[in-house]
Amino acid sequence: MRIWGKFFGVVIGFMFGRFGGALLGLVIGHYWDTRGGKIKRMVGRGNSRQAVFFNSTFAVMGHMAKASGRVTENDIRLASMIMDQMRLNGDARRDAQQAFRDGKSADFDLRGCLRSFRMLTMGRPELLQMFLEIQLQTALADGELHPNELEILHTIGKELGFNRRQLDELLSRWQAEFRFRQSHGNAQMQPIGQAYSVLGVTAESSDQEVKRAYRKLMNEHHPDKLVAKGLPPEMMEIAKHKAQDIQTAYDRVKLERGMK
Repeated sequence: MRIWGKFFGVVIGFMFGRFGGALLGLVIGHYWDTRGGKIKRMVGRGNSRQAVFFNSTFAVMGHMAKASGRVTENDIRLASMIMDQMRLNGDARRDAQQAFRDGKSADFDLRGCLRSFRMLTMGRPELLQMFLEIQLQTALADGELHPNELEILHTIGKELGFNRRQLDELLSRWQAEFRFRQSHGNAQMQPIGQAYSVLGVTAESSDQEVKRAYRKLMNEHHPDKLVAKGLPPEMMEIAKHKAQDIQTAYDRVKLERGMK
């Protein structure tokens, strides 16, 4: 009988949050005992926080992909693309594929997975946001947002500490970024409206507000900073793509405004 996760969850939870913390620790410990085997094997190969991020990301991706009723070719293509971006091969790729399959199962404990993830990543906002953005990308893989997918996104946002307004802002930014990526070429060719949306500002924003938004986003998505805070090194390529999109959008806005 697996009880050690629950035992340590209760002890640690009580230390930080008394009885309420102990209850939360019990829930997280139960998830660890029942579904943590893959994570435990991965921990043996590296940092525990990174292993949890890695496993949880693909498990929730699988759960999201199944939300519309069936896993589509676009869902599988997106998961494979992210694995390719992360250069996953051998055991690492098989771990990711298994986590994805685990997330598709009918008894997948979404809330338990998210609570375990949030606790073991110590609630670092940059990692939580990166995780949420990957799930947003999964939900919109087919260009549409199914009601079940939106419900799951709301659950993810709530469990990770994002309010409805923050989730809506991230969703709007990601949709703009998706369209922005479709416009290949240099900064001059990028649609200005979408460039503003990627930065989370508008044409009415001042130059100072644009610069402030750009610096904030780059600080949140700088690959080296994210890895230092627990992002698995394999996911650095995803962070690089995100930072490149932010930089391209900022270059487009600067060009439009004649900013230096």
